[in-house]
Amino acid sequence: MTATAKLGPLPEWNLADLYSGLDSPQFAADLKRAEAECRAFAEKWRGRLAEAARGEKASARLAEAVREFEALQDLLGRIMSYAGLVYAGNTTDPVCAKFYGDAQEKVTAYSTDLLFFQLELNRLDDDALEKAMASGPLEHWKPWLIDIRKEKPHELDDQLEKLFHEKSVTGHGAWNRLFDETIASLRFVVDGNEQTLEPTLSMMQDASEEVRHTASDAIAATLKANLRTFALVTNTLAKDKEISDRWRKFGDVADSRHLANRVEREVVDALVAAVRAAYPRLSHRYYRLKAKWFGKDALNHWDRNAPLPQVPQRIYSWTDARETVLSAYAGFAPEMADIAQRFFDERWIDAPVRAGKAPGAFAHPTVPSAHPYVLLNYQGKPRDVMTLAHELGHGVHQVLAAGQGALMAQTPLTLAETASVFGEMLTFRALLAKTTDVAQRRALLASKVEDMINTVVRQIAFYTFEREVHTRRREGELTADQLCEVWMGVQGESLGSAIKLQPGYETFWAYIPHFIHSPFYVYAYAFGDCLVNSLYGVYRRAEQGFVERYFDMLKAGGAKHHSELLAPFGLDATDPAFWNIGLGMIEELIVELEGMEG
Repeated sequence: MTATAKLGPLPEWNLADLYSGLDSPQFAADLKRAEAECRAFAEKWRGRLAEAARGEKASARLAEAVREFEALQDLLGRIMSYAGLVYAGNTTDPVCAKFYGDAQEKVTAYSTDLLFFQLELNRLDDDALEKAMASGPLEHWKPWLIDIRKEKPHELDDQLEKLFHEKSVTGHGAWNRLFDETIASLRFVVDGNEQTLEPTLSMMQDASEEVRHTASDAIAATLKANLRTFALVTNTLAKDKEISDRWRKFGDVADSRHLANRVEREVVDALVAAVRAAYPRLSHRYYRLKAKWFGKDALNHWDRNAPLPQVPQRIYSWTDARETVLSAYAGFAPEMADIAQRFFDERWIDAPVRAGKAPGAFAHPTVPSAHPYVLLNYQGKPRDVMTLAHELGHGVHQVLAAGQGALMAQTPLTLAETASVFGEMLTFRALLAKTTDVAQRRALLASKVEDMINTVVRQIAFYTFEREVHTRRREGELTADQLCEVWMGVQGESLGSAIKLQPGYETFWAYIPHFIHSPFYVYAYAFGDCLVNSLYGVYRRAEQGFVERYFDMLKAGGAKHHSELLAPFGLDATDPAFWNIGLGMIEELIVELEGMEG
C-alpha cells in the first residue's frame, strides 16, 4: 500500500498470482513450455485439419485440436499479461522495458507456429464444418468458429500471414512502445516544478482557473516541443494500417475495426450520424449553460471540465471511494458487489500515481485461468470515483465471461464498455439519491453530464478526427500543423461556440493513447454509453428478471453477436432510432439542470 495524506492507503497490485517476479523460475519454464508446445501443436495438426473434418468422428477430432489451441492461447496470454502489467507499472524502467520487449519477441516467434490453425479452419468445406459443429464436442466452440469465419475474406496465404505477424514486433508494436515510453518520460513544468502527465491533466479539474490555465499551458508547451515525434508516430502507424488494410482488402479506413468489433459499418455510421446531429442539443447547449454559471459568454478550453463555482469539491479517500462503488453495486445485485470486493481484498488494483506508471486507467482481463487486474491513477476527485466504478465494471464483466474460455471470453469493444458504463451509472444514481443540497445536486448532475458528453460527443469527435487523418494519410504524410488543424476543426464542431479553443490546445491530440494503440477504438465508448442508457431505461422501468438477463449478457463474453445480447431487453442497435434513446437520457439531465436555474 502507498499512503497519501488525503487519500489514505492506496493499493498496489500483487502480480504474484501470475508469476512471482521478473526472475521467476515458473515464468522461464512457461516460456520454454510455450515454445515446445506451439511447435508440437504445429507438427500434430498443420495440414491435417481437412482430414480431421471428415467422417463420423470429425466433431471429436476438431474439438481436440481447438481445445489444445485454446490452452496455448491461455498460456501465451498469461505470459504476455504479466509482462505487460509489469511494464505498465513502470514504463520508464529499462529493466521492465527489456523484460516486456523480450517476452513480446519470444511470444511472437512461438505463436508463428499457430498461425496456420485459423487459416486452415477457414479453408474447411462449409458443409463439413457445419456438420461437425452441429453436435458433439465441437458444438461448444461453434460461436468462435462462426466468428473467425467472418475474417476469411481478409486472410492472406500462410507465408504472408507469417511475415505480417513476425514484422509486428518491429512495426506497429515498436511504434506503440515508443509512444508509451515517450509519454511516460515527458515532464510538464508547473510553477517551476516538473511532474508527469496524469497529475497535470488532473489540475485541469481544479477549482482555481489560474491552476487550470497553468496546467493547460504546461501540457501545450511540452507537447509542442515533442510534436515532431508524435506526428511521426501517427503518420507511420496510419501508413502501417493502410498497408495492412490494402493487402487484406478492407474498403473503408475503419472496416478492420468494425470486423474486430463484430459490428456492421451501417450501425456505426448510424451512431456517428445521430451523435453529430445531437451536438447542438447536447454539448453546445450544456456548455452555454455552464458558461452562464461562470458568468461568461464562453469558457476557455481549460474550463471545460472545471468544477462548478462556489461548490466545494469533495476529495474522496480510497476508503470512501471503495464503499461508494461497492454499495452502489450491491444495491443493484449483491453478486456484482461480491465480485468487485475481491479486487480490493485480493490486491487486483494498482491505484497510486507514480513516476513512469502508464497514464489513465484500464482493466486487463489477463486470461480465464487467472483473473483481471485494474490500473488507476487515483487522486480522490469525484471523476476518479467514477473511473473506479467504470474499471471495476470491466473487471466484473471479465470475471463473469471467463467461463467462456480463452477463445470466447473476450468481448468485442462495442460491448466491452457495457458493464463499465453501467457501473458508472449505478454509482452516479446512488450518489445522486443521497444528495439533497441543491448546489451539490447540481454539481453532481453537471459532472455526470460532462462525463457523458466526454464519453459520447468527445469520442465521436475523436473518431471523426481519426477518420480524416487516416483518409488523408492515404494521399501522403500529414505535417504536425496539419494534424493540429484537423484536431481543431473536429473539436470546434463538437464543443460549439461556448468553448473557446485557445492557442496551445491544437497540440492536445498528441497524448491520446487510443489513436496509437487501437485505431478507431473510440466509437466503442459512445456505443457503450448509448447502449447502457437504453439498458438503464429498461432497468428503471423495473422489468422483472432484468438482473438475471443482465448477468447472462455479461457471462456470454464474446460468444454472441450484439443483436442476440440485446434482444432479451427489447433493444435493437440496427434501428437508427435506437441511438436517440440513449442520447435522449443525456438531454433529460441537461433539461433538469436548466430547470434548476434561479
